Amino acid sequence: MQELDSLKFSNKFSDLPEVFFHKQSWTPFDNPKLIHFNKDLAEILGFPNNLDPEDFVPYVNGNKPFKQSAPLSMVYAGHQFGSWVPQLGDGRGILLGQLQTRDGLMDLHIKGAGKTPYSRFGDGRAVLRSTIREYLCGEAMHHLGIPSSRSLIMIGSDEPVFRETTEFGAMMVRVAKTHIRFGHFEYLMHNKKSEFIPILLDHVINIYFPELNESKDGYSDLFEKIVHSTARLIAKWQCFGFAHGVMNTDNMSILGETFDFGPFGFLDDYNPGFICNHSDHSGRYAFNNQPSIGLWNCHALAAALKDHIEIERTKEIINSYEKIFYDELTFIFRKKLGLNETHHDDLKLVEDLLSWMERNKKDYTNTFRALSKENRLLFKDELGKKWLEKYEERLKMEKTPSADRKKAMELINPKFILRNYLAQEAIQDAENFDYEKFNTLLELLKKPFDENSEYENLAKAPPEWGKKLEISCSS
Repeated sequence: MQELDSLKFSNKFSDLPEVFFHKQSWTPFDNPKLIHFNKDLAEILGFPNNLDPEDFVPYVNGNKPFKQSAPLSMVYAGHQFGSWVPQLGDGRGILLGQLQTRDGLMDLHIKGAGKTPYSRFGDGRAVLRSTIREYLCGEAMHHLGIPSSRSLIMIGSDEPVFRETTEFGAMMVRVAKTHIRFGHFEYLMHNKKSEFIPILLDHVINIYFPELNESKDGYSDLFEKIVHSTARLIAKWQCFGFAHGVMNTDNMSILGETFDFGPFGFLDDYNPGFICNHSDHSGRYAFNNQPSIGLWNCHALAAALKDHIEIERTKEIINSYEKIFYDELTFIFRKKLGLNETHHDDLKLVEDLLSWMERNKKDYTNTFRALSKENRLLFKDELGKKWLEKYEERLKMEKTPSADRKKAMELINPKFILRNYLAQEAIQDAENFDYEKFNTLLELLKKPFDENSEYENLAKAPPEWGKKLEISCSS
């Protein structure tokens, strides 16, 4: 199609030495089927408005090439559950290239693309179940205001893929600012290829932080940006009750975006020890461990860059992680409570609320949403009433009119989130070729802060079975 041929792809990563990647195409499905096309994202990427998504399918499936793209699979390594793995890489993905957009340069990445040199013993495919989860979660995160990869298109197939059971294969195009991870630098450092680290550092600076070319210590400045964006990202996760589930260093973006969704979960009942990943037997990536794991991962990155960043400065940057994290956390929680003024006891007010929520097994999202309605019926017990008294005393220090405060709170406390049981119901129907629940959920997640009486039931806390779903790394 002429309009698609006119897309101006580039792939600056493919200009780097071949130690970083393997140039290749991907393996098409025999019978691809369009499941969803993200028109909003397509517009940002500069796709033609009159594009028929069906015309896009052969390009995504690998039957037709994009001009000027340079598809490749990336190699990287990482610490998985704290243990070093010397080589990982794109085992089921292909970096297609970049498009220059109004929001900056964006990577387009084919996920579920078939075998690559880094597939190890895998088949290189993604299943419909995991593809739907990632598609939904990318949109949910983006519209909550959390930096995240998103999905442009999803196609299904009748190709069998073997996991715990036999499932259908699927592919999607993942869009992110970059697919360069902490693990790219670790791979070079720990595999005696450290002479290539400055090449990758220069690439990152030239593409994403060109202002650092004028810096006297650009590599340390870059490390600082990575550490701070990581701290702010994880603060946002905590404030919205998001658990990633697999915070391995190979899943950490150098630009502070959430990506590589697998066994993620949003909190239902507030449980700080929530483990969303059934494969995480030690609880390493439990919800309340995420901030410290983010810091651990930054230490791992610092170790990989140790010969290229100034030691004392590195210590200062690492030590600043906690302050950046708590500043962001406190800022967002103040907004969630409708507080514009700054008082030193504000974080203690939040901590007391969370303790009460944990004790009473209160739904995380719905409790904060109810506060914007001034719903005092929640606080029936003695501790709850004491907290409410403190909160109301704190509100007296605010200058913002009550009506404005409530409106602002509704714009930061979502009504709708991607609960695991809702995703599971959408998946079960989709596996029977019924996409109504998937489409409905997707539209709700695009407007998470809006009231929608027609779908009030989708904002409720889950049924008991919905709290007990087991999601593993194969998800």
